[in-house]
Amino acid sequence: MSVGTVLMNAEEIDGALARLAHQIMEVAGEAGSVVLVGIHTRGVPLARRLARKIAAAGREEPAVGILDINLYRDDLSQTFDHPIVRRTDVPLPLSGKRIVLVDDVLYTGRTIRAAMDALTDLGRPRAVKLAVLIDRGGRELPIHADFVGRTFMVGPDQLVDVQLGETDGTNDRVVLRTHEPRPARRTEPPAARPPARGRAKPAPQKKKPAARRAKAGRKGAGR
Repeated sequence: MSVGTVLMNAEEIDGALARLAHQIMEVAGEAGSVVLVGIHTRGVPLARRLARKIAAAGREEPAVGILDINLYRDDLSQTFDHPIVRRTDVPLPLSGKRIVLVDDVLYTGRTIRAAMDALTDLGRPRAVKLAVLIDRGGRELPIHADFVGRTFMVGPDQLVDVQLGETDGTNDRVVLRTHEPRPARRTEPPAARPPARGRAKPAPQKKKPAARRAKAGRKGAGR
């Protein structure tokens, strides 16, 4: 995979989160009705940052929940032999609440579909919205984000890599990488196998001529 191009630095990420927080406050409704639910992995620190920005703007800080969607993925059997099940922690009943799902990148929409299935097992929210730091296009399901930090239309052979201090131990940034093509499969016939090692088979014994066999038989009869 290539080294990549930086799409957003730490300052730009912080500015995008500030805009997202403002958009969420505009539709939040009454105080205490909004719960930010971060999707593992990078959606969790993003949800916590959004909650702090909302509080810094003078509004009541929303509760933050954590959602793991691995067991709800529709490609689970194709992607994971042994899926890693992380913690799901929603601090209060979701019934009647306005839920804002938070994730780093919106791509095919399959992660969000799985998150919706996971939410239905936790309650019946009043409404569910989606906030993402990056919308990269390429949807495979009819899912859209209500709150978007930045939009980058990139090809299917490219990866939008969000790196955060909380999860990656690096400075915040968003990097665009290109997948390197896989090496071509070999088409030449396989090499001949070397002979197996071990005890060599004894050489076959030559048969005695018939006259010698008959003579040997007469000598044995006289013993």
